[in-house]
Amino acid sequence: MSTFRSVFIAVLIATVILVAALLIHMRRPAVETQQPTPELVLATGKCANCHRNETAAIVTEYERSRHAQENVTCLDCHGPRDNQESFDHRGFVLAKQVTALNCDQCHATQYNEFLRSRHAAPAYAAVQGSAPFTEEQVAFSETYHEGAVDRPPNALAMLEGEAAITSGCVSCHSIGKPNPDGSIGNCTACHARHQTSIKLARLPQTCGQCHMGPDHSQLEIYLESKHGVLFNAQREVMNLDADPMRLTVHDMPVPTCATCHMSGLEGESVTHDVTERLSYWLFAPVSEQRPTYLQGQAEMKAICSNCHTDEHTDLFYAQAESVLVATNAKVREAAAIMDNLRSEGLLTPEPFDEPIEFVYFDYWHYYGRTAKHGAFMGGADFVQWHGNYELLALLVELKAEAEELRTLHGSAAEHTTP
Repeated sequence: MSTFRSVFIAVLIATVILVAALLIHMRRPAVETQQPTPELVLATGKCANCHRNETAAIVTEYERSRHAQENVTCLDCHGPRDNQESFDHRGFVLAKQVTALNCDQCHATQYNEFLRSRHAAPAYAAVQGSAPFTEEQVAFSETYHEGAVDRPPNALAMLEGEAAITSGCVSCHSIGKPNPDGSIGNCTACHARHQTSIKLARLPQTCGQCHMGPDHSQLEIYLESKHGVLFNAQREVMNLDADPMRLTVHDMPVPTCATCHMSGLEGESVTHDVTERLSYWLFAPVSEQRPTYLQGQAEMKAICSNCHTDEHTDLFYAQAESVLVATNAKVREAAAIMDNLRSEGLLTPEPFDEPIEFVYFDYWHYYGRTAKHGAFMGGADFVQWHGNYELLALLVELKAEAEELRTLHGSAAEHTTP
């Protein structure tokens, strides 16, 4: 009986204490009760106190990120590094601009690989030329991509004007923009600023933000290809968040852009140099072998071997290279027409001031590139109708316009003869 009484009294006292605590808590001021939860403090720290109200989405994205899981704080990324301009912000000293230099403090290998790629300085120089870069930056990039940075600004972009460059060209090409702190590039172009997501970087649509359209239609080609169709069918069962160093075909049995150009599938080396596994300069008017042709092709074929036999891959490459050779021949014929017109004095030295120059530009820059990319990425329609058909049609137009220029020039010469 005494035991029951003791238990009853203990329960009664506990209940009274609990009720009292609840009543006291209800009377606490809002400034105390609305403090961030322990989980929120762990994930985002004091920054979340304000940014939860001011820019709530970035707090949510950060909480879901790998950085939050690894206890990387906001200050770890936003704190200023050497050569970065800083400012005081509510008791913290922050970098005015977070750049690749901030990412480099933890991801130095990835950043150095990126610097060697065409995503770095060559991407920005393709629009703005060498002027924005230091001599050291130009020299470094030229050792890997001769002529890609030590060059004048893009003539067509300059004619289109600053508004088109800022909202158009540079929106993509700023992935290789030099930063005031001496670093180059923008990691968030692929990983996003607060998600810092591997999954996002593996999605074809992420690459397709820039690699799309008539002059580099890689996204459209991929979506048409068997790879793209299979990816869309199996995306829900793929582990796109898998650790890059431990990625297997169980995680991603179907390749995306990142699988072929960057990932370390089944023990292959991981790289942020998206040019390592390429064998040709496909973007050029006439595509020649890269200096690293053999190595690039071997490394890409090693990725292919996770799904295909060597015989299948060798045949695919042979067929793609035959399209490249045929396209090169067509572009050389078109280029010869333009060279002859210039040697005859029928074209002015200024770029893009005559209709035929736009026809020739479309010829190699849109349809020649498309045919070659389609061949190397398995897009039959882009090899044919968006590629070779247009090459055929435009070559006829190019020849007709050339003859018209000669006729007009001859008529003008006759009228000026004394």
